[in-house]
This record gives sequence, structure tokens and C-alpha cells, in this order.
Amino acid sequence: MSTTEVERTLNHTTRTLNLTGHVGFDSLPDQLVNKSVAQGFCFNILCVGETGVGKSTMMDTLFNTNFDSTPSSHDLPGVKLKAHTYDLRESNVRMKLNIVDTDGFGDQINKEDSWKAIVEYIDTQFDAYLQEELKIKRSIHNYQDRRIHSCLYFIAPTGHSLKALDLLTMKKLDSKVNIIPVIAKADTITKTELHKFKTKIMHELSSNGIKIYQFPTDDETVAETNAAMNGLLPFAIVGSNDEVKIGNKMVKARQYPWGTVQVENENHCDFVKLREMLIRTNMEDLREATHKRHYELYRRHKLEEMGFSDSDAKSLSETYELKRQQHVTDLQKKEEEMRQTFVIRVKEKEGELKDSEKDLHVRFDGLKKQHTEEKRKLEDSKRRLEEDINAFNQRKVAVAQASTLGKKKK
Repeated sequence: MSTTEVERTLNHTTRTLNLTGHVGFDSLPDQLVNKSVAQGFCFNILCVGETGVGKSTMMDTLFNTNFDSTPSSHDLPGVKLKAHTYDLRESNVRMKLNIVDTDGFGDQINKEDSWKAIVEYIDTQFDAYLQEELKIKRSIHNYQDRRIHSCLYFIAPTGHSLKALDLLTMKKLDSKVNIIPVIAKADTITKTELHKFKTKIMHELSSNGIKIYQFPTDDETVAETNAAMNGLLPFAIVGSNDEVKIGNKMVKARQYPWGTVQVENENHCDFVKLREMLIRTNMEDLREATHKRHYELYRRHKLEEMGFSDSDAKSLSETYELKRQQHVTDLQKKEEEMRQTFVIRVKEKEGELKDSEKDLHVRFDGLKKQHTEEKRKLEDSKRRLEEDINAFNQRKVAVAQASTLGKKKK
């Protein structure tokens, strides 16, 4: 085959054919949708914020239901994460919603380690999914995925700046979860203060290198809307379980002596924007970002710790055998160290026992000599006593004889 023929063959390996009739693979998207609807969906939300900032109320308002939640006390010794799972159904779509709350966050005097429990929880969910993937017989489709897809970080409406706790926690979380910052109870500050507060928050996040979730703009259908919403972060939200009659309809609102704040009124707060971006528009992107970005980063680091690397031209079996040999070598080394330590301890114990034996022999010899000396003294005393008794008896006999002779002379 000539060079010209080879080039012609390589250039025509991929061909585009025009169909002369209907084949039917245009129904593939419908098949995927039907399969996904039949399997159902899962969505996991992590709510981070101080106690009493309105996390539970916001979840109730966001999903238009009343979840079972108990208020957290302010005297917890540390941060404790509580997860609640709910089965929701809207039309014919089923969703398993998992809401994770951070009880006790920001309540301790020493808040230095408040972020650790949150990071450990996220890593635990990643590790559980990784362990399922590494099983010989996997069941990913039936696995209850609890990886956090979205983190709603509730910022207290101080109107000034972010707290050091907020900056530290978000810095620790930004590589592990999609952070969406929201200003809680935004109806407690004025619109002017709110605008300045938003600008201050975004400036502090940028200056501290904290990366929050950006709504995607690569899809033309939602690019313009998402780009506009990115410019409105953080969302100023208001939540309420109370319904108030406004005109001819009942709406969720908060009543004050000076007026009524409607939750779904975009002139009053950004709740509608948050719901639109979080649930109606970008929920699937949040799920994908969790799997493709945050989980992949955790998975890569974990596998590198286990000895796997893309740079090495080794197969899985070679890597496993190398890791096994290294593990066996480490075990043998530790075994030898333990054996040497045991021999040293035995020798030390034998020396201690020999010293104790010597001390016992010395003490025994001393006691033996003492016993012999006391025995000799007792025998001497006994001998002297017997001599004294004999001398006394002799004197007694002599006295008796002398007395008898004296009587006879008379």
C-alpha cells in the first residue's frame, strides 16, 4: 500500500452518514429521563450556621413543608452534626432529601476547632462512597449516596463584616463542598446596609481566597440568568412557617408592627432567587460538581495515599503487589523491632532477677550468721546457768552438812 493510499485510509476512518429513514435513537433522552424518574433522585444539603439563625425554618420554607426538627440548645460542648432523611414526591418525581444540621456551631467560647466536625463528616461520606466503589461486587445504583451536594452557609445579619469563624470554616470547606453563602434574617437590616454588607462579604471572601459555588454559565439556556444571579451573591433570605392573607391569597410572611415581609416577594428578599437557583435550575449541576470535582479530588488524594499513581506505568495488580510487599516488609521490620525490644526487656528482667537473687543470698547469709551467733550465745548462757545451778546445789549441800555437824556437837 502506498503512502498516498495510507493517508487516504486514515483520513476516512470517521464518516458521517445521512439517514434515509427513521431509526429511533432520538428517543434516547426520553429513555434516560424515564429511567431516572423510575430510580428517583437524592439531594443532600448541609446547613452551616450559628444556633438560632433560622436554618430549620429556611428548610421548611424552601421545600414548602414542615420537617421534624427539634431546637438545639446553646450549651453543647462541641459541634454535632445531625442528619435527617425525608422522602419527597412532586408530581411523579421522587426525591430522597437528606438535611444535615450543625448543632452547637458557634456556641462555644473556644471556636477554634468548630470546623473539624463538619470536615470529618464530609470526608466520612466521601470515604463511604469510595469504599463502595472499591468493592469487588458493587451496587452503586442501590447505594444510599450521602455525599453533600450543597452547603448553605448562613451568615448572621450583623451588617458589618464576616466573623473569623465564618472565614475559617468556609476556607476549610471550599475544596470539599459547594458553598452557597446566604444572609439569614435579612429583614432585620435596611436595604442600604444590606447592599453594603453583600459587597463587604464578597470582598472578604475574595481577599481570603475562599471559593464559593458559581452558578454555571456554559449552558446557553440558563447562562444569562445564572450570570446575573452570581452577581447577587450572597442571597439575602427570609424564612417563615406562618401564612398571612395578602389580598385574596395566603402567602408565607413575617408580620411586624410596621408591616409585613413576604417571603416570596422579590422586592422584600432573595428567597425566590435562592429557590430558583438551588432547586429548579442548578440542582443537577450541584450533584455533578460534587461528584466530578470535590469527590474526585478526595478520591485522587486517597488513592495516592494507598500507593496508586497515574505517573507510574504499573497495572493495578502490580501496584497492589508492590503495596503488599511494602506492607509485608513494614510488618517484618516492626516484628523484628518488637523481637529486639522483647529480648532487651527479658535481659533487663533477668538482670533484675539476678540482682534480687544476690540480695536474697546476702540477706540469707546474714540471717544465718545472726542465727548461729544467737544460738551460741544461748548455749553459753545455758552452760553458765547450769554451772550456777550446780554451784548453788553444792553450796546448799555444804551448808546442810555444816548444819548437821553443828547439831551433833551440841
